[in-house]
Amino acid sequence: MELAILKQTGEETGRKITLSEDIFAIEPNDHAIYLDVKQYLANRRQGTHKSKERAEIAGSTKKIKKQKGTGSARAGSIKSPIFRGGGRVFGPKPRDYSFKLNKKLKQVARKSALTYKAKENGLVILEDLVFDAPKTKDYINLLAKLSLSDKKTLLVVGENNPNVYLSSRNVQKAKVRVFSELNTYELLDADSLVLCEGAVSKLETLLSK
Repeated sequence: MELAILKQTGEETGRKITLSEDIFAIEPNDHAIYLDVKQYLANRRQGTHKSKERAEIAGSTKKIKKQKGTGSARAGSIKSPIFRGGGRVFGPKPRDYSFKLNKKLKQVARKSALTYKAKENGLVILEDLVFDAPKTKDYINLLAKLSLSDKKTLLVVGENNPNVYLSSRNVQKAKVRVFSELNTYELLDADSLVLCEGAVSKLETLLSK
């Protein structure tokens, strides 16, 4: 698969790049994508939810009424879950939601997501960015020239670039990631995937191991 490399002005440079079919044109594995996205979302959960059960409620342990002769059901504690202010039955407790996935499965999931982006024409190859200073206006202008202003974008760079990252930080629906931080959830969540020229070969090397 060949794609034209664009300038920051949105024009073609006259050069093309050949994308590896082993990365961008495989048979997508939907189940691998499901597991990888599930793990990503699970790992983001804090798991700090907590409600008190009857043993943890502060209150009297005195029997609230006599056992028989009241005409209603017997009751032994004001902390019972059937009363207002009582403990909760089987309430949530702090827990860890994370789980393990094999590296090869996660690799297949990312390749599958990249393949879907390529099939949907959601890939843009951009020459390497050079921002002299972090300016949000420059990043907004870049998206406008690429006709991506109204789309959710994910820009992938070949190495850590603080100026590009800081320029994009306040732009809605725009994310910047180093190639090594790329994950399946953000790949699928973006409408358009913008790959810097220098990131393509590094990404292919990373996913071919």
